[in-house]
Amino acid sequence: MATPEYDYLFKLLLIGDSGVGKSCLLLQFTDKRFRSEHDMTIGVEFGHRVCQIDDQRIKLQIWDTAGQEAFRSITRAYYRGATGALLVYDVGRRGSFEHLASWLLDARQNAQPNIVIVLVGNKCDLERREVSYEEGSWFARQNGLFFLETSAKTGQNVESAFLDTARQIYENLQAGMYDLSSRSEEHTSE
Repeated sequence: MATPEYDYLFKLLLIGDSGVGKSCLLLQFTDKRFRSEHDMTIGVEFGHRVCQIDDQRIKLQIWDTAGQEAFRSITRAYYRGATGALLVYDVGRRGSFEHLASWLLDARQNAQPNIVIVLVGNKCDLERREVSYEEGSWFARQNGLFFLETSAKTGQNVESAFLDTARQIYENLQAGMYDLSSRSEEHTSE
């Protein structure tokens, strides 16, 4: 009998305004590469990667959602079954930071109660910033989120953003915060 590819499957979402680098973060995490020219995401794109947490193989199924308002109703459907979300803003665009509360409300209204949300300030390699590290950190503390800054271009903290999210989901799973009997959240392979 063949060994299964993974022990658990975690569904993650990338959410936030258009142009903050969600697709680039996904590409950097799954393929270890950066593309400066990227087409706007229409609806949802998808990627995956198997990683190791403790002695478990975890498959991260990552859904890259469109940030435009026109796609918000479609995007909301993808919250179902998600155990984690990376809420992304661009440190060089204050507007993307100011919209975080709306994205967070969407996540909390449409996802399961125990969803792990990590706030990600992307493009920290930029010289010109409109949002300081301290502001991002403050927003995260006020809303009970984990926080880090990343650069999809250089790869800085990209691994950490995804793997720290997966580790927190795994710890929640071990603490009994998810019901696997319905197999609707994470899936154990058999």
